[in-house]
Amino acid sequence: MESLGVVVNPIAGMGGRVGLKGTDGKLEEARSLGAEPRAPGRAREALTALHRRAPELTVYTAAGVLGEDAVRDAGYEPVVVYDPATSDGTAVTAHPDDPADAETTAADTRAAVREFLEHDVDLICFVGGDGTAVDVAEVIESDGTPMLGVPAGVKIYSSVFAVTPADASRIIAAFDRVTSREVNDIDEDAYREGEVRTTLKAVVPVPVAPDVQSGKQVSSGSVDALAAGVARELDPDRTYVFGPGGTVGAIEAELGIDASPLGVDVWRDGEVLATDASEREILEVLETPVTIVVSPIGGQGFIFGRGNHQISPDVITQADEIEVVASGEKLDGIDALRVDTDDATVDEELRGWRQVRTGRFTTRLVKVV
Repeated sequence: MESLGVVVNPIAGMGGRVGLKGTDGKLEEARSLGAEPRAPGRAREALTALHRRAPELTVYTAAGVLGEDAVRDAGYEPVVVYDPATSDGTAVTAHPDDPADAETTAADTRAAVREFLEHDVDLICFVGGDGTAVDVAEVIESDGTPMLGVPAGVKIYSSVFAVTPADASRIIAAFDRVTSREVNDIDEDAYREGEVRTTLKAVVPVPVAPDVQSGKQVSSGSVDALAAGVARELDPDRTYVFGPGGTVGAIEAELGIDASPLGVDVWRDGEVLATDASEREILEVLETPVTIVVSPIGGQGFIFGRGNHQISPDVITQADEIEVVASGEKLDGIDALRVDTDDATVDEELRGWRQVRTGRFTTRLVKVV
């Protein structure tokens, strides 16, 4: 491969830790809650690793926080082929002092990708979530140029993303063939109300590699016995942080908690301390000892870093116990558990073999990679 197109959605994932379950239509609210940009750092991580592997690549990108900044920080001299401009021609929106103040839009992503195609790039690498994937796919679907995502959004239902930024660098540097994979998106308003509505948006070429993640499976089977077993054994002297999803929600139902299905709840000794909580709200009510209860995403295996960014590295490090729960059916569709918290030290501490609770009395040993 000789050339690469890189576009970054600078606001992708900002709604995660502040509990908004996405940024679509919620950017100003996310800013008001103190949300910090996630995508630029993950872009730099992927591109810095790529520069070590393939320093000779020609990298086409868009101005400022749309890609140029991360490409330069990684050691490349970028070829800037798109710069959003105001009506008087002065480029401003891609060059804020703080990436959180970026006023770029989906139209900028699409325009940048069109420019990449004009320059015949070999691969388009985007940094964002499912919404960004949809924007890229809309432009390339009829062209045949492959795409690969660096995951930075809250919701990652599409099967076009590398598992981690480091994995993206390895895939870009070494891939030699592609396969067709799905781009999916969900209705964020419905998602915030606890309902997952997925829509297939496109089928696009993606590099063939083991480190491209699977699409998320939405259903996971009955977990009644599992939920009853876990609920029976909870310690009233512990604070429990319950992650999102139907499996953990079944445990909360056993406790009489009106759970937020796609949010994070905090409970101790019969009292709900926080519901649908942001990272800050979780930290405010934590009292040791702490147990985090999470279930892996079906088909992907993520226990942290997808859909539960509120359970941040700061929250994880305060927990002395992590309970992973999943039905045997769900585990049958997962080759390993995965973590991607934005903190390499925390990720490394979480890796290794872990007991997963699969029923009232049963467990299974699964490796976190």
